[in-house]
Amino acid sequence: MTSGARLKRDIGFFGAAFLVLNSVIGAGIFALPGKVAVSAGLFSPWLFLVVGVLFLSVVLTFAELASYYDNTGGPVLYAGDAFGPLVGFSTGWLIFLARMTAFAANANVMALYLASLHEVFAGQLARAAIITIVTIGLTWANVRGVKDGVRTMSVLTILKVVPLILLVLLGLQHVTGETLIPGGNFHIDDIGGTTLLLIYAYVGFETIGVTAGETRNPKRTVPIALVRTVLGTGLLYFLIVLVFISVISAESYADATLVDVGRALAGPAGAIIITLTAVFSIGGNLAGSMLAAPRLIFSLAENRLLPQWFAHINEKHSTPDRSILVMGAMALVLGLSSNFVDLAIGSSVVRLLGYIICIAALPVIRHNATPEVREQAWRLPGGYAIPLAAFFVCLWLVAQSKWEDWKKVSILLAIGVVLYLVEKWYYARK
Repeated sequence: MTSGARLKRDIGFFGAAFLVLNSVIGAGIFALPGKVAVSAGLFSPWLFLVVGVLFLSVVLTFAELASYYDNTGGPVLYAGDAFGPLVGFSTGWLIFLARMTAFAANANVMALYLASLHEVFAGQLARAAIITIVTIGLTWANVRGVKDGVRTMSVLTILKVVPLILLVLLGLQHVTGETLIPGGNFHIDDIGGTTLLLIYAYVGFETIGVTAGETRNPKRTVPIALVRTVLGTGLLYFLIVLVFISVISAESYADATLVDVGRALAGPAGAIIITLTAVFSIGGNLAGSMLAAPRLIFSLAENRLLPQWFAHINEKHSTPDRSILVMGAMALVLGLSSNFVDLAIGSSVVRLLGYIICIAALPVIRHNATPEVREQAWRLPGGYAIPLAAFFVCLWLVAQSKWEDWKKVSILLAIGVVLYLVEKWYYARK
């Protein structure tokens, strides 16, 4: 680490809330309603809400975990303090890979949405140019300072949330008693696969713990911003999907997106607005990933789990510049290649494995905390009831994955372990 340089606590409550919002709301909500509606029909809004409530147990567990820490790292610190450096490194490495591959995937989705706006954005050359400009632009903004990164993310948050709220307000007039409270038997085709698909709309919240070292009063700010934002997001999802099934006919569920809802409500102008909203939504998600994921690499290096080169802090901007540049370079290579999709498929399993490890760490962290820290922590009611529910929710979701996903996870974990052992070998020789 560069001597004398320190990370600045420039992220306040709204910056933290925007970080959660952008990490959770990405490309998923613009495509998931139709896919879930094929299996759940008119019960889709309630399925989004029920799954959100169940997954809230995971969010609450992470909120308590975050309240014990005021430095950068999040899952790396939780797992490492409870189970040792190798587990801490593996958890941080896997979540970093999940975020980095998701960045590459979402950059491609942004290029696809822009291609639907005008033919000038279509074609492989245009796709490559869009991915390159977006990745380099966000990398540059975050190297310049966390304030610039948060400002970029905040602008994109407003540009994506406001149109979604307007979509809901325009669409509520089409909601009837039958769509709000459907009759008949509650039935979902392939409930395991459908739930695993739906949960993609809620993951990513753990990002906020990673940036605790740059957040003001993190032991209080992080838990409150985390829980309130995820609750608000779940309610927004419910209303969006309710409008979707109220506007789109059942036979069109499979191929419909929110762009079709916008077209039905406001004609071609509505379709363009929602398309741009999708672009801004994905852009906000990308900004959140570029802000948080490099801090995972930085934290691993700071804790001597990766070479110290990654722990460098820019003297002028007080940012982990090398970690940000590595994140940008890796995401750009994956985004421009055709192989990143295979990595993205296993990213959800990777993330859930990280969640399981962190949830299991809570009893150890509670026990080892000093009386002063324990007194100030954001303690969950009911003992271990909520963390236990969170553990089994994640375990059940992982059980819905396929063997192919586990092979990808094993390869990625092996690469990380090799890097970890190289650093330990080098440190032992000093």
